[in-house]
Formats: sequence, structure tokens, C-alpha cells
Amino acid sequence: MSHIALVTLVVRDYDEALSFYTGALGFELVEDTDRGDGSRWVVVRPRGTDGTGLLLARAKDEEQRGSIGAQTGGRVGFFLHTEDFAGDHERMRAAGVRFLEEPRHETYGSVAVFEDLYGNRWDLLQSA
Repeated sequence: MSHIALVTLVVRDYDEALSFYTGALGFELVEDTDRGDGSRWVVVRPRGTDGTGLLLARAKDEEQRGSIGAQTGGRVGFFLHTEDFAGDHERMRAAGVRFLEEPRHETYGSVAVFEDLYGNRWDLLQSA
């Protein structure tokens, strides 16, 4: 096994999720395929990478809808690395991304916790 290709993120709506991840976060759309049953195969990932992507999966029942925004029990569950912390932090704030704290500069690097449009917590990180 060489790497994790995708991580599923349960979302309320494909298009609103795409708007947030490609707009506010600046991810690229890798694939958006109609599966013929009302669902779609929607994959995004950070622009310019070929690493792990997010499979945006629309919730299909009440149980899945209940997990939207809480897939990691309120903990930071996603870690977005950057080489331009200050620039990306400012661009994301200007795009309406909600940061839960001011940037911190730790021994390992710069970090700030933010929420996606559903309340999932992410770290924006630049290694020292």
C-alpha cells in the first residue's frame, strides 16, 4: 500500500460543498461524475497536488445527516499544510472562512484552527 487516496466527507449538498472547497479553500475539482441514481462522485483536493483528496458524499438518510459537521466528534480532523501561512490565512479569512483562534506560532510551525461550512474542524499549518 502506497498512500491513502481519498477520505470521505459527508456533506449536505454537493454544490454548496463544491462552492466552499473550491472557492473559499481554493481546492481543485478533480472529478464530478453523475452516478445515475441521483448521487455523484465528487472529488476535490488542494490545488497543485496529486495527494489525498476528499470525496464529498451527500448524506442519504437521517443517520448520515446527523454526522454532517461532527465526523470527528468535535476534534480537529483535517490538517491542511501550506507553504504560505500568512497569505493563505488572509485569503481564507477574506473568503469568509471562520477561524476559531488567532494564528499561533509553535515550535513545530504556525497553526490556526478553522471550521468548514459544516463545522468540521481543520488545522491550517505551516511547518517550521
